[in-house]
Amino acid sequence: MPYVIKAHVPDVRAKVFVFIAQKTMYGGKHIAPGDTVFVFASENTGGPGLIARGRVTSAEATPKKRGVERQTPRVSITVQRTALAKRALGRSELKPFTDWKDGRPETELNFKFYRQATDKIAGISDDAAAFLATFF
Repeated sequence: MPYVIKAHVPDVRAKVFVFIAQKTMYGGKHIAPGDTVFVFASENTGGPGLIARGRVTSAEATPKKRGVERQTPRVSITVQRTALAKRALGRSELKPFTDWKDGRPETELNFKFYRQATDKIAGISDDAAAFLATFF
C-alpha cells in the first residue's frame, strides 16, 4: 500500500526525512520499510504541500501511554527521498474536490488530509498514488 505523510518538514530539499511519533489514520499505522510515501510539507507550519516521494527505510510504532484510554496510533519513520515534486499540490489545489463519493484521487487526498487538517500518515489507494506520481 502506498502512503502519504503531511508533517512539519524543516528542510524541504533534504535527502532523508525523519518523522517522530506521527499520528496515523486510514491505515497509516501499517507503514513499513520498503513502502512508497509521498511527503507533504504541512501548510499548518508554512509548508508548500507536496514536496517529495520516497521509500521508507525504517518504521517503528510508538508505544501507547499507560493510563490513557483512547489513543491514536503513532509511528516514527525515516524516509529516503527518491524524487522532488515538479509541480505544486496542496490545500488550495485540492480544496475544490469535496464530493466525497466521486471516486477521484484528488477528492481522496482532500478528504484524508484536509477534512481533519491535523498532520498525519495515511494509506492511499493505488489510483491516488498514480495521480501523485504525475507530479514527479
